Amino acid sequence: MIFEVWAPRATAVELDVLGGRRPMSAKAGGWWSAEVGGAGHGTRYAFVVDGDGPYPDPRSRRQPDGIFGPSAVYDHARFTWSDHDWRGRDLRGSVIYELHVGTFTGEGTFGAAIERLPHLVELAVDFVEVMPVAPVPGGRNWGYDGVDLYAVNETYGGPDGLKSFVDACHRAGIGVILDVVYNHLGPSGNFLRPFGPYFSDFKGSYWGDAVNLDGPGSDEVRRYFIGNAVQWLRDYHLDGLRLDAVHALHDRRSRHLLAELSEEVDALACSVGRPLSLIAESDLNDPRMVSSLAAGGLGMTAQWDDDVHHALHCAVTGESFGYYADFAALPALAKVLTSGLFHDGAYSSFRGRTHGRPFTGVPGHRLVACLQNHDQIGNRPRGDRLPIPALKLGAGLLLTSPFTPMLFMGEEWGARTPFLFFSDHVEPELRESEGARREREFEGFGYVWDAPDPSEEETFLRSKLDWGELKEEAHWSLLCWYRDLIALRKALPELSDPRLERVRVEVDPLGKWLVMWRGALAVSVNFSEDPVLVPVPADTLLLSSDEPVLPTAEGLHLPGQSMAICRTTAS
Repeated sequence: MIFEVWAPRATAVELDVLGGRRPMSAKAGGWWSAEVGGAGHGTRYAFVVDGDGPYPDPRSRRQPDGIFGPSAVYDHARFTWSDHDWRGRDLRGSVIYELHVGTFTGEGTFGAAIERLPHLVELAVDFVEVMPVAPVPGGRNWGYDGVDLYAVNETYGGPDGLKSFVDACHRAGIGVILDVVYNHLGPSGNFLRPFGPYFSDFKGSYWGDAVNLDGPGSDEVRRYFIGNAVQWLRDYHLDGLRLDAVHALHDRRSRHLLAELSEEVDALACSVGRPLSLIAESDLNDPRMVSSLAAGGLGMTAQWDDDVHHALHCAVTGESFGYYADFAALPALAKVLTSGLFHDGAYSSFRGRTHGRPFTGVPGHRLVACLQNHDQIGNRPRGDRLPIPALKLGAGLLLTSPFTPMLFMGEEWGARTPFLFFSDHVEPELRESEGARREREFEGFGYVWDAPDPSEEETFLRSKLDWGELKEEAHWSLLCWYRDLIALRKALPELSDPRLERVRVEVDPLGKWLVMWRGALAVSVNFSEDPVLVPVPADTLLLSSDEPVLPTAEGLHLPGQSMAICRTTAS
């Protein structure tokens, strides 16, 4: 078989394989190659660059011995798929479920996650969004310290494990989105620098240096990341990618990497005959992100919308510190429910400047909104989740909103287990400084930082879901509420209608109630602890979080901290 590697600045490259080192031949464009008889699936190999190494392959498909070991040849054609009838899922009208493989089950593997798919089928979610699966140092990590971006963490089950999970999801009617990180690589086991100009001197984010997307040698660096995206969608049959922190992609070229990626993925979708989605995590509040390539946009299918999360969080918790300050009043929630954003050119007190632009004409399904996600839970010092009363109200609004709703694993039953930040660096200096680094990252956020040590195994173990909680009445009742909300969303076209201009909201900040109108449907919420009369001409009560909800001629009587969805006599 032929081994290839890009090393444009090297004067000599050797292939370490089958017990010896073999010189590689220089080719055009900075590539090197060597043909080796007897090598095939499973063969261990590495590269030596100008006498340094051996290093794993930058495009390693498998790291069976971890990030510091050699690569292994992996033949995608050896896996037998059973999803031949799968035609994909469109993001429009869908509900996403985010999970972390290592903490979704006690075993923390793809195989164990497959055993829990009946739960997701009964919940009726359309996609699972899997947090990053690239190899990481040690045995536990959120995934954003990944290296060897073409490989799959062996702890979870390696490449065959991920394929088996995707295959099982497709048989269950569920699409799979993978969270990928292209704005930086982890600080440990990152061996790209000896091979070429993969990084720039620009500090891209708190997590690491920016990748070289616009400097000398960046043509091939861009192909490295685009090729990675294509691999997941083509060879692993994934249905979409969530692109981490795209605002940290430092790209000053006339054509942004995201636009180039969008064009490539559109072409691939035509080839594989199914829709493929790109979801950007962006804090820019810039409509170009989800505008079409033809209109001069970046062509993303959708983007995460933190403004919706912040407004919902403030409404159901009363918190108003740090970046929540601008969202503390109920009119902020009314604004995001009708326009998608709060910071659409408005002043951001947390940033100390105006921020964003209006998303005029952008349909709500292009905004992925949530009540909780890995960041919003895990970035809290104690990794604490919302209590059940807050989840009932927040989920009621989220799942009747015009946006694409996303749930975080365990949210649907009110899991009491935290989701803490955890890692397992092998270098003593990284391991010992991780807690302090994490605290520095959140200076000015308004938290008293009393987080457990991210490097302790107990921090990771505490973050695993406790599926036994479903045997308790309060948790089972909340799960039924989520199931009912999703079922209602799928049954009533008004609730999945993405046209923001058709959403109307009335709020009473003093009475602490809100009504969101979706056509002739009224979603009424009482955030206060006291009963309230909401002036809604209710005709038919469709769903309520608590009893008794009393429709009368004067309006709707709601108990404290409750909500109801009604069909009304007037819209």
